[in-house]
Amino acid sequence: MSKSKKQVHLAAHFPGVNNTTVWSDPEAGSHIEFSSFAHFARTAERAKFDFLFLAEGLRLREQGGEIYDLDVVGRPDTFTVLAALAAVTDRLGLTGTINSTFNEPYEVARQFASLDHLSGGRAAWNVVTSWDAFTGENFRRGGFLPQGERYSRAKEFLATAHELFDSWHGDEILADRATGAFLRDAKAGAFTHQGQHFDIHGRFNVPRSPQGRPVIFQAGDSEEGREFAASDADAIFSRYATLEEGRRFYADVKGRLAKYGRTPDQLLILPAATFVLGDTDEEAAELAREVRGQQVSGATALKHLEFVWNRDLSAYDPEGPLPDVDPVVSEEHISRGRAQVRMYRDPVAIAREWRELAETNGWSIRDLVINTGNRQTFVGSPDTVARTIDEFVQADASDGFILVPHITPGGLDPFADRVVPLLQERGVFRTEYEGTTLREHLGLAHPDAGAGAERAAS
Repeated sequence: MSKSKKQVHLAAHFPGVNNTTVWSDPEAGSHIEFSSFAHFARTAERAKFDFLFLAEGLRLREQGGEIYDLDVVGRPDTFTVLAALAAVTDRLGLTGTINSTFNEPYEVARQFASLDHLSGGRAAWNVVTSWDAFTGENFRRGGFLPQGERYSRAKEFLATAHELFDSWHGDEILADRATGAFLRDAKAGAFTHQGQHFDIHGRFNVPRSPQGRPVIFQAGDSEEGREFAASDADAIFSRYATLEEGRRFYADVKGRLAKYGRTPDQLLILPAATFVLGDTDEEAAELAREVRGQQVSGATALKHLEFVWNRDLSAYDPEGPLPDVDPVVSEEHISRGRAQVRMYRDPVAIAREWRELAETNGWSIRDLVINTGNRQTFVGSPDTVARTIDEFVQADASDGFILVPHITPGGLDPFADRVVPLLQERGVFRTEYEGTTLREHLGLAHPDAGAGAERAAS
């Protein structure tokens, strides 16, 4: 008997401010006006995508006292945008990145429970941590948390949020609508939590939502991040863009589930993916080179190089040769906010390798960054891209992809119009939504009250 084909999961990442954005393109629109978010969401929904995803930035990125060129448009609040999108969509899941280092469980749980009610069960939470003092300056605690402590806080944060979500069991009625008299369970919403990071008690004031609690996403790739995802996430992002790397990550993370009493279908692996389409593969490859060139300005190239050199390179010409001085090796890093994390473990060796590449190929600083940075994941004709996506999913290199176009907000339209119909013809992607909640779109069971909190706490 032949094995049935896996269904592909697709989601859309609003490009916003990130290294895929080509904000200088004439077709690019606003990254902050609601019309852009609405257009993007409606495109994803007509293509029957599982969900829309919003990243989060709690501070504009800056270096040497100057804001990165990609951040000048600002970063609107995630909950505000998702709540507004709930009113202009019917089925599309609404996923937001919310930080567990600088927020509190009660306020985040209340916001997500409210969003799940407002959207009819379409909310999802990408749980992230923050390690930098740079972002921490915006908050009363300031500073940063070491990696082990920030994951410890994240785990307890999520367990506490689950306790709040589950403090209503679904059948409590606090008042008779006719008489106003209070009825039934006086314990509805009551919670008590005492732990290393949180010591709170009170009453949660949002009843259990349509999904029970939001779908949980996790984005970490470290050992701690993979364990965190295996213990309690419903989906994990992956940064691996090749088939073999994807298969190794897929097998590793899915292999961790059993010790938490979970099965492989309870955690989805969803890499972020960029794409460039053309009428032919050759046309798409040429367009991809143009897009990559637009993504890396001279200023961006110099900032990228400063991550390795750990010194001010503003005096260098981005169209000129690489610096002949070696990087500064120090715990104090020029890129404020990343002082506690070494992006490159051996910067001197990386600098030597890059110089050799530049000399061999005749590359300038900007050329080097263009050619050694992130490339588009899928480049080709619609048929090539549809076939490649299907191959990844069937080979257990992913369960689907979170697509990040390079144009806001219309960059998703060509994929929706030209690739999705081909995936539908292959029988691996839905032609209509079968459910109404995000859990139904993703094939995830409705959670039992209390199970998530117990698993997260363990």
